[in-house]
Amino acid sequence: MVYKVKIPLYILPILCYYIDMGKVDYLQVADIAKAWEVSDRSVRNYCCHGRVPGAIIAGKTWQIPADTPKPKRQIRHCRKKEETVLEQLKREKDSGFKGGMYHRIQIDFTYNSNHIEGSRLTPEQTRYIFETNTIGITDKSVNVNDIIETVNHFRCVDLAIEGAKSKLTESFIKQLHFILKNGTSDSRKSWFKVGEYKLLENEVGGMETAAPEDVKPRMKELLAWYNAKKVVTLDDILDFHVRFERIHPFQDGNGRVGRLIMFKECLKNNLKPIIITEQLKWFYYRGLKEWFHERGFLRETCLEAMEGV
Repeated sequence: MVYKVKIPLYILPILCYYIDMGKVDYLQVADIAKAWEVSDRSVRNYCCHGRVPGAIIAGKTWQIPADTPKPKRQIRHCRKKEETVLEQLKREKDSGFKGGMYHRIQIDFTYNSNHIEGSRLTPEQTRYIFETNTIGITDKSVNVNDIIETVNHFRCVDLAIEGAKSKLTESFIKQLHFILKNGTSDSRKSWFKVGEYKLLENEVGGMETAAPEDVKPRMKELLAWYNAKKVVTLDDILDFHVRFERIHPFQDGNGRVGRLIMFKECLKNNLKPIIITEQLKWFYYRGLKEWFHERGFLRETCLEAMEGV
C-alpha cells in the first residue's frame, strides 16, 4: 500500500537543505568572505541576488558550497538616456533641493572623509552645519578646526561638482587644498603652505613619501600619465589615487584631497562616487598599501563604497 503525504511548500527548502548538507561541504558567510577577500555584506548581497549557485539559507544564515567561485562584478555605468549622477547633483545643487542625492552626499562624504582623518564631529553635527550653517548646542567641547574643515569640505565638494568635466591639473588640486585648509590653525603656521606643496618631509601609514624637492616633478609626471588616457576606467582612477597618496604632496590634508579627486573623476567618467565609510576604512587602508601587489583589495572596497551610494 502506498501512502501519499502532502508536504507544505515551506518545508521543502528545509528538507532540501538537510539532504544537500550530507553531500556538499558548506561554509558560513564569514568564511567565504575571507576566501573571496570581500566583506560579509558583499557575500550576503551576492546570495540575495541569486548570484551564488547552490547557496541555501537555513533560518537566518546563508550556507554556501565551499567550492563556489566568486561571482564576477561589473562596473555599472549610468545609462545614456537617463540623467547622470553629475547632472542630478548639479540640478539639485543649483535649485537648493533638500533631501536628495546632493544633500545626502554632502553630509555623508564630508563626515566620513573628515572622520577618517580624526574629526570628532558626529554625523548629526555635520548635518546640522550643512543644513543651518550653525553648530548647535552641545554638552561637549568641539574642535574649531573640525568645524572649519567641515564647512570647507562642503565647498570642496561643490568645486568638484562644478569642475567635474574639466581636465585634472595641478592648479585645481592646489585649489582643493587651499579651500580645505584655509582658516584652520595649520594655515597660521609659517612652515605650512595652504594650497602649495609641502616644505617638510612627511609620511603616510609608516611609508616614506616623496621628498619636498621631488613633489613638483613627480606630480607633473603623474598628471601627464593620467591625462594622456583616452578612456579612464575605475582602475585608472584608483591607480592615480594610490600614486597621489604615495607622493603625499601637501603637508596635511592629502587623504581628503585625494578622495575629492576620486569623487570628481568618478563624476567625470560617469561612475558612481566613492565614499569610504568608517566600516570600510581599514579595508581601504589595506587596499592602498597592497595596490601594487594585489589590486583586488582596493577595487573591491571601492566597489562596495559605490554600491553604498
